[in-house]
Amino acid sequence: MPSEAGSLPSERTLRLAAIGFLAGLFSGLFGVGGGTIIVPLLIFWFGFGERLATGTSLAAIVLIGLLGAIAEGGLYGNVHVGTGLLLAIPAVLGVLLGTTIQQRIPQRAVSYLFAALLVGIAVELIVS
Repeated sequence: MPSEAGSLPSERTLRLAAIGFLAGLFSGLFGVGGGTIIVPLLIFWFGFGERLATGTSLAAIVLIGLLGAIAEGGLYGNVHVGTGLLLAIPAVLGVLLGTTIQQRIPQRAVSYLFAALLVGIAVELIVS
């Protein structure tokens, strides 16, 4: 519901802004943000299903990733364009396959797989 001119932003708007800010912050710091920030917070704060949260995150990451790459490359020289393109080509195939698989398995399985991935990454970061 739109707020009236001059009124304070709604709690929903503030939460969405917080999610966006955190996703951008983590994207800039670590190159992540959609799956690790946006998806879980849309699920916990807004009750989105895993599929809706994932799709919404992918839409947001388009702009976040583009602007992040421009800043990293244009301002700091930290982008290897050739490698980025070589990563992007199979990633397009991967996202299409991942989306197809996600639509065919139970949402609970998606949650468990996602949680296992995050735990596995956390353990690897701690022990390495």
